[in-house]
Amino acid sequence: MASSSSPSSPIALATLAVLLAAVCLLHAGGGAAAEELCVDYYDDTCPGAYKIVQRVLVQAQRSDPRIFASLMRLHFHDCFVQGCDASLLLDTFDGMETEKDATPNKGSARGYNVVDAAKAALEAACPGVVSCADILAIAAEISVELSGGPGWGVLLGRLDGFTSNFQEAGNLPGPFDGLPLLKQKFVNLGLDNTDLVALSGAHTFGRVQCQFVTDRLYNFSGTNRPDPTLNPAYRAFLSQRCPRNGVGSSLNDFDPTTPDRFDKNYFTNLEVNRGFLQSDQELKSDPGAAGTTAPIVDRFAGSQDAFFKAFAQSMIKMGNLGPIRNPSQGEVRNRCAFVNPD
Repeated sequence: MASSSSPSSPIALATLAVLLAAVCLLHAGGGAAAEELCVDYYDDTCPGAYKIVQRVLVQAQRSDPRIFASLMRLHFHDCFVQGCDASLLLDTFDGMETEKDATPNKGSARGYNVVDAAKAALEAACPGVVSCADILAIAAEISVELSGGPGWGVLLGRLDGFTSNFQEAGNLPGPFDGLPLLKQKFVNLGLDNTDLVALSGAHTFGRVQCQFVTDRLYNFSGTNRPDPTLNPAYRAFLSQRCPRNGVGSSLNDFDPTTPDRFDKNYFTNLEVNRGFLQSDQELKSDPGAAGTTAPIVDRFAGSQDAFFKAFAQSMIKMGNLGPIRNPSQGEVRNRCAFVNPD
């Protein structure tokens, strides 16, 4: 991590996030003794773990500028379904349909090959030590930081789960969700409105398919009309990129101004009704947003430092959703797509 500069700089805020995370957080579950996740978990057993993952990601990004945003999304989709346990990475096995094949992930989640490459590099350096769940957490932080966003102290020590939950993955926050449903999905996991807005800010980089905006362009809520909250000029732009009968898998930038940079432009876009997804614009334009999420959007649009600080804190919070620490409930997988042989 870089050292801090001025007290209000993104680097200084990143350092603050590291300091906030430096104390191990305690987790108890199933009546077992409390276990802990720590930023220095691998310092003795695999001291080069962070740098190893970073090297793999830097190499991958040279040929795939989308990969950082894709890896961030993998961590989010993993943690939101039965906790941060690498359940998203499992292939179907023993007749169990996995999260990979659930609607929110199939055909859109990507970056599994890069996670596998990071795992292979770690296995070569320190076999059987670093879990796939921790690789996802590390990769998300590296991806954000190398894209110009904040860094934070990644709490480590998760084990990989034995199962994947296809049904629960269907309840991930979705592109067509209204604000009340989005808020409820976050509350169900102990995440508040600031977490909702801050984590949604990850849509400041990456790409998104046309199929997720065509209803807003041509048939919003079955009205045969466009979404009235869409900025007219932006709607015209998107209509050219995503024609009515076009290819649904065609890609567009979440943020047309700085598509590969992690910055506050996601929020400045919402301020002028240029959110790509319905679930994005709802944070600002839903009638119920005025006293809840809209002021947070306004604050982040006005201060990148405020966004970066909140995002780092929310990522630490999200990364502590249901980590497995009991060896009877998890393992360090040899390969991320498969549970280990007995």
